[in-house]
Amino acid sequence: MNGKLLLHICCAPCLMYPYKLLKDEFDVMLGYFYNPNIHPYTEYLKRQNTLKDFSEHSGLKVIYEKEYKMEEFLRSVVFREENRCYYCLSSRLEKTALLARSSKFDYFTTTLLYSKHQKHDFIKETGLNLEKKYGVKFYYSDFRAGYKEGIELSHANNLYRQNYCGCIYSEKERFYK
Repeated sequence: MNGKLLLHICCAPCLMYPYKLLKDEFDVMLGYFYNPNIHPYTEYLKRQNTLKDFSEHSGLKVIYEKEYKMEEFLRSVVFREENRCYYCLSSRLEKTALLARSSKFDYFTTTLLYSKHQKHDFIKETGLNLEKKYGVKFYYSDFRAGYKEGIELSHANNLYRQNYCGCIYSEKERFYK
């Protein structure tokens, strides 16, 4: 497929399988790290630094959002914690679609389509709605087919693998018993 693709990246381990599939499919592919949901900040930095290490070795160029807007994320989900994922997913996809439009990309997509733990159908629907809203095509692929392979690739590349989605609520759900 020809054209320019902006790839939202949640983390390097989730990038492994989609990157393998997409790197030869587009004329230009650029990554975008935008994840204000990740808490604590030290975890955010671990994920960002792991991606930086991988991108340096792979040659993938990545835009790193300069601001860490965790407070904005928390204000947007407080008292709606059970539905926080919908806000989290849609806000990151919308920011990606806006950047894709302003930077004249032909397509945008996300590594969030790789995880079997994400709301896949919602991500797809949101991406297609943003395509209509912003005029940049949403590249859809069910990357979950390579979930196991992606884990193996991340281990082979010695990548830091987090054990919760990212927000303070998912951290509690993972560790609080």
